[in-house]
Amino acid sequence: MHVVIVGCGRLGSELTVNLAREGHTVSVVDKNPRAFERLPPGFEGQTLVGIGFDRETLEAAGIRDAGSFLAVTNGDNSNIVSARIAREHYQVARVMARINDPRRAEIYRRLGIPTVADVRWALTEIMTTLFHGVEQTELALGDGSMVMVRLDVPSTLAGKPVSSLNEPGEALVTALDRMGRCVIPASGATFQEGDVVHVVIRRESIDGLRERLAGRAR
Repeated sequence: MHVVIVGCGRLGSELTVNLAREGHTVSVVDKNPRAFERLPPGFEGQTLVGIGFDRETLEAAGIRDAGSFLAVTNGDNSNIVSARIAREHYQVARVMARINDPRRAEIYRRLGIPTVADVRWALTEIMTTLFHGVEQTELALGDGSMVMVRLDVPSTLAGKPVSSLNEPGEALVTALDRMGRCVIPASGATFQEGDVVHVVIRRESIDGLRERLAGRAR
């Protein structure tokens, strides 16, 4: 997969190195040429000096062939604009943005753009989103071993108990979005078509939850 990263600070450089190590091709953009000094000697990916929402720069970075786009500069506004261009103009399948303002972050999650904030755990959250197929990682908890994820509920679960997604010590449904209203599910609550759940789950259990949801969607 080709990945375009905007921002080569602490987070961007770590993402660049990790993704390249996983065998992906990476193009990283930063307005400060000295930012690329964070990359290790011999880095074989593409580095471009420029602004992350400049379309000429993005096209030079290969955005038309990109499977993922990550906007992780220090500026919320720049990341928002870059992410929207990647999603809406270039239709990149997976777009994520670093946004520190929680009010803005919620707006962009609702637009289908997952966000991260805390740099300590953002690397793990982004890698989880890219490679575990969970596209709505919301928050890392504690030491980062637990996360809260937002997931669409398959229509085949309509009428089934909300508690059917719980696994003792592994996963717990903590909230339910239904028709624009978020509630804590009452005991005995059942799913309705179109529901979205917020689940606190161990990182290593994400694949299992994904498989359970996929199996029930069939």
